[in-house]
Amino acid sequence: MNSHAPIRLLTIDDDDRLRRSLRIYFEDSGMTVFEAANGVDGLAAFAEHQPDVALVDLNMPGMNGLEVIAELARLSPETPAIVVSGTGDLNDAVEAVHRGVWDFVTKPIVSMGALENTVRQCVDRARLKKENERYRLHLEELVELRTQEVERTRLQIIQRLGRAAEYRDNETGMHVIRMSHFSRLLALKAGMSERDAEILWQAAPMHDVGKIGIPDHILLKPGKFTPEEWAIMQTHARIGAEIIGDDPSEIMQLAALLARTHHEKWDGSGYPEGLQGEEIPLQARIVAIADVFDALTSHRPYKEAWPQDKALALIQESAGSHFDPRLVPLFMETLPDVQAIQQQYRD
Repeated sequence: MNSHAPIRLLTIDDDDRLRRSLRIYFEDSGMTVFEAANGVDGLAAFAEHQPDVALVDLNMPGMNGLEVIAELARLSPETPAIVVSGTGDLNDAVEAVHRGVWDFVTKPIVSMGALENTVRQCVDRARLKKENERYRLHLEELVELRTQEVERTRLQIIQRLGRAAEYRDNETGMHVIRMSHFSRLLALKAGMSERDAEILWQAAPMHDVGKIGIPDHILLKPGKFTPEEWAIMQTHARIGAEIIGDDPSEIMQLAALLARTHHEKWDGSGYPEGLQGEEIPLQARIVAIADVFDALTSHRPYKEAWPQDKALALIQESAGSHFDPRLVPLFMETLPDVQAIQQQYRD
């Protein structure tokens, strides 16, 4: 409401002479005044005119003032209701407060000036509350926008750092994009919530960030590693977790977990910790399938891409050894979507 606009006042009272006196006085004070002789008409006038303040008598025929005040508080709790009543009963005053009244003035009205002061104080309080609420909502919107901006920036950093690591042995870096989408599909198939699957999708690109710390002559070597080279290659899991660090963000915590555990195997023969079965976090078991499938079907400087049927056969053969045997059939069910993702994010 414009703070310079005239106050719009509604009087609800069955005393015709008092209503007339209030109208004359408050209109002379620059206010716009509406009147109602009973509670039902008062509520109708309130709905029609949307006043800034209402003066309500308690003792009226039909719908009494307490009922009117309760309804006004329900309809518009930010609009002040002031009791103007001839009853001095303390219980009525307490009940009026409980029902949402802002102030209480007794009849006969000794000073119209004092009543006007009460009206203006209540309206000023109401305006201040509205301004504070608007300011609070504005701050919440700003915080939400900043939070979204931070999350977008964090996600971009995660994706770009993951792709930077992937560029070491993949010219396009699209592997991390595809496998993160595969991971989200499989997570949903496995019963994970939309939110948790989304967080997995966001964190998965960082799973191999530790490859940044592996020398090219090992990372890009065609053929088998020597035992010494293989030991160095395995350190990328630890390096990745250390690069990501101990960040309080849920996404970054999961990214560090995936970096450390995505090479663990169901039968315990993986690395770096030799975790077995459900000791391996579910997210890492999901990423393992998505990662291996896309790696097999992607070209690398040191190998050609496998045909999809050959890669799928290996995935199925490795159920119960490398991969969680419950997840492999679920991955097979996602194949139409997996293939669509492969087409969308081709190297």
